[in-house]
Parts: sequence; C-alpha cells; structure tokens
Amino acid sequence: MSEDILLKIAHDSIKSKFDETVKIDKEELLKNYPFLEEPGACFVTLKLDNELRGCIGSLEVYGMLIDDIVENAYNAAFLDPRFLELSEEEYAKIDLEISILTPALKLEYTSLEDLKSKIKVGTHGVVLQDEDSRSTFLPQVWEQIPSFEEFFKQLLHKGSFEEDALEKGIDVSIYEVIKVR
Repeated sequence: MSEDILLKIAHDSIKSKFDETVKIDKEELLKNYPFLEEPGACFVTLKLDNELRGCIGSLEVYGMLIDDIVENAYNAAFLDPRFLELSEEEYAKIDLEISILTPALKLEYTSLEDLKSKIKVGTHGVVLQDEDSRSTFLPQVWEQIPSFEEFFKQLLHKGSFEEDALEKGIDVSIYEVIKVR
C-alpha cells in the first residue's frame, strides 16, 4: 500500500474545493494502484496547530477504499458539524491523517472489569452502540485520554448514553487502524 498516494488523494479531495483544476482521476488511480479498488473503511482527521480541526469517517465498509478516502477527506474539511468549513489559509497549515479500519469485532463482557481486561489501551478503537445511538473513538484518542475510565466516560458522553450504559450491557466493539500520515 502506497501511503503517499493515499495522502495525495485525500489532499486533492480537499484542494478541489479551492481549485477547480484539481481533479481526481479515479480510473487512472485504480489502474496504477489496484489496492484502491479493495473494500475499505477509513477516518480522515485534520489537525491545525495540533488541535482537532475535523474528523469524519466510516465504521463499516460501503465500497472501494478510494471512494471512502475522497468522501471522508472532503467531509472532514467542510462538513464536520463541530467546525466551520476549512478555509484555504487553514488548509495550507493542516496536518492530515488517514486511519484505515480493520473490521469491528463485537466484545462479549460480563462486567466493567471484564471489559477492561479485553481493551488494549492505545491499540483499540472502540464503538459503543444501542438501538438509538452510536459513538466511536479512534485508537489515537488514547493519546489524549490514556485512562480507561475517562476514555469511556467521554465516549459515553459523546454518544449521549447514560453513565451506567456499560453496566447495563451496551454493545461494545473494537477495531484497530493502519495510520497514514
């Protein structure tokens, strides 16, 4: 897998908003980089001055990796509801990271301690889900929130779950990522 081409695709997806001459030649890319045609799910994270500036992604595979990168890069820059659209000036200073996800694995757990024993801090991304809500943190979030308790407290809050949702047996899935920067 060529990391350079993945980053170029993500950057071109964003640049195309500022420069109409920037085009992504999907046919040519698929011919030269056949792995882009494989099914894939990713998140694209944008940081400005080491602060989050946008992050959008897919937890499940919906199609080819190339399409997921193009769509999520654009959406992270311009459609993340937590931020205003990225400006061209900001884009010039942005750090971009692509996280390609492994398929999520649902965890069976009997207690918080059991769950804690199955989560690899720093390695696992976590998805919480019930019939109404879903939230996730990429494995990179452990860098800012290294405490299991605080990580899950904030993840529950992010998904608007009740504080005791884990004790009630909410669905927990884990995944890992291949980071491209």
